Amino acid sequence: MNFKNIFSFLLLCLSILTLNSCTKEEGPLTDRRPENSIIVTNAAAYRPEPTVLVSKNVIVSPGVTGPIQIVLSLPASSNRQIKSISKVAASTTFTQIQSTGTTGFYNTAAIAGSGKTATFFTTLTEFTTKTGLATPASNTELARRFYFLVILDDDSQIVTEPVRVLVQD
Repeated sequence: MNFKNIFSFLLLCLSILTLNSCTKEEGPLTDRRPENSIIVTNAAAYRPEPTVLVSKNVIVSPGVTGPIQIVLSLPASSNRQIKSISKVAASTTFTQIQSTGTTGFYNTAAIAGSGKTATFFTTLTEFTTKTGLATPASNTELARRFYFLVILDDDSQIVTEPVRVLVQD
């Protein structure tokens, strides 16, 4: 063999060793999915987050309009149960639901789960009162999304993806 062939062979071996030594880095920014994922079973659309519909023309009681219902569920294949929704935030970011404090939440009273399901209920009237925002125009989303901290029966915690609410007539 001549020098050029030996050099090419060594370069090839070095390249193979370098490529084989690479491993995927697991870190805080890795896209790891939870073992038990929460889904919104009454979502009418994904824009890209789950979106539930509310009608501002539906009267819940005198002076209270627009029932908003969000049903959170575990897949049937999950071996866990939903214990409760411990915190609800109406926000534009995940920051509020991830905080450890107890103030500034939309709802701090725990909402009990029932098997693999838990249901959050509020109204447009309550939303405008608690957030200080005006009732939105028809066919627009609420200015804030709902975020939930769900506690499972093994006391593990899951922060759900944000849930949008689309206001219709």
